Amino acid sequence: MNLIPDALRAQMLANGRLSVENERFDPPPVVKLFTPDAGATWLLTEIDPDDAERAFGLCDLGLGFPELGFVSLAELATVRGPLGLPVERDLHFLGDKPISVYAREARLAGRIMA
Repeated sequence: MNLIPDALRAQMLANGRLSVENERFDPPPVVKLFTPDAGATWLLTEIDPDDAERAFGLCDLGLGFPELGFVSLAELATVRGPLGLPVERDLHFLGDKPISVYAREARLAGRIMA
């Protein structure tokens, strides 16, 4: 399963390179992934240029504690919710603010608000 199409993957890799060059880099999320039958959501900004299966972003497993961190794209492709549905990409999501703003809002709300 390809959760992230090539054009978005290229953008995330470019963000990954910029992040290595500038630790203050704060891009908007490129993709939103979610479990349709559970409460998990991921807003991903970049892919590690040294490991194309490792992405960074805001991760919310639906437990009330969203956090910024790395996630394995290979593992996300294997995740299934309680009804057996796989992780999906929100086809209509457009990140309109830096990931730090999404993270702050999510910490205050206890979940991703996108």
